[in-house]
Amino acid sequence: MRCLLGYEWMNRVQFRVLTVNRVKCAGLKKWVGLRIGRRGRIYLKDTNLLELLRLPLLFVTWIRKVLQTGVLIWSLATALLPLLAGFMPGLVLSRVLVGIGEGVSPSAATDLIARSIPLEERSRAVSFVFGGLSFGSVAGLLLAPPIIENLGWESVFYIFGLLGIAWFSGFKILQEGETSNGATLAPRSNYINMKKSLSASLEEMGESLKDVPWKAIFRSKAVWAMIYAHFCGSWGHYTCLSWLPTYFSEELSLNLTEAAWVSILPPLASVLVTSIAAQFADNLIATGVETTMVRKICQTIAFLSPAVCMTLSSIDLGLPHWEIVGILTAGLALSSFALSGLYCTHQDISPEYASILLGITNTVGAVPGIVGVALTGYLLDSTHSWSMSLFAPSIFFYLTGTIVWLAFASSKPQNFSTRD
Repeated sequence: MRCLLGYEWMNRVQFRVLTVNRVKCAGLKKWVGLRIGRRGRIYLKDTNLLELLRLPLLFVTWIRKVLQTGVLIWSLATALLPLLAGFMPGLVLSRVLVGIGEGVSPSAATDLIARSIPLEERSRAVSFVFGGLSFGSVAGLLLAPPIIENLGWESVFYIFGLLGIAWFSGFKILQEGETSNGATLAPRSNYINMKKSLSASLEEMGESLKDVPWKAIFRSKAVWAMIYAHFCGSWGHYTCLSWLPTYFSEELSLNLTEAAWVSILPPLASVLVTSIAAQFADNLIATGVETTMVRKICQTIAFLSPAVCMTLSSIDLGLPHWEIVGILTAGLALSSFALSGLYCTHQDISPEYASILLGITNTVGAVPGIVGVALTGYLLDSTHSWSMSLFAPSIFFYLTGTIVWLAFASSKPQNFSTRD
């Protein structure tokens, strides 16, 4: 699952790499929605819009059964995208399929951890699996530029798509190896069983959605705290992911190549911080500290650290460029404490409905990827200030998110079924 989530994020990063390097991909650039502002800035109306097209999949508790199918779908759609670059409906369909395919991974990982990992090891499990996102960011930012420069922008989609297909093939081989001890099915029997399994899964999906205690879930203050915290964290994450390369290039006078390399530092530092945070959280729980307190501590660090660092970067302290880069890197890296805070709370509250809870919070968390990125560009063109456009909104959400989290968050197990 760690490798899968890493590949998924590497697949997303390639679009950012294309925008930073301004490669010659007119057909793709037109669709991604790059627009040059009055001062030459790039407005990103990127693939975050397609987050909303895959969100219903995040609510499905049986999603583990279709995980491998999802990987195959998004990998094929990625590999075929260059062939559709000049055909707008085909491009849209390709990215929709990518969004649908990627929709199964977070819920599958959350459900697996919630049902199989004990509380005292949960932070490490969540951090290990979802830490693959940081690895994917680093790998994507490192691999994509040289691939694009030497082989053309199309090649990055072919290669990343083939990686996913290879993962799918390996998964199938392992799965077949596990069942080889049983009776060997004839091809037709195997096809019939697959068809029955798909039909049963669809029926199970309908029944599962009917049985979810939606009213009880949305009456929980802890759930609403998770929803708002996910929104606040995503605002800072998505806006920085999209705009920091441009900020480094324009405000710190770095060329595009230097800006791209500097953009690797936050996810690279996050790899280290994620491990430290997970060990820290699990050790506190093992020594008897209340789980809710541990989650509040970790999430507070995840919010206040980038808020303080962004504030320092916004003020003209006369710091050299490398110190500003270091401050921002430290703040964004420390935001990885959220993997031992918010991202563990879904499983803490209800292992049974952990994937449902993640689907709900992730739905709201996808909104900043659409609204936040576009609003940052609008404010930047209107105010000509990085402090007002990029940092101030993120600081606001980090601070208010901290207040809401400390006031209402809870990791106390809740039986939603008996409350509905």
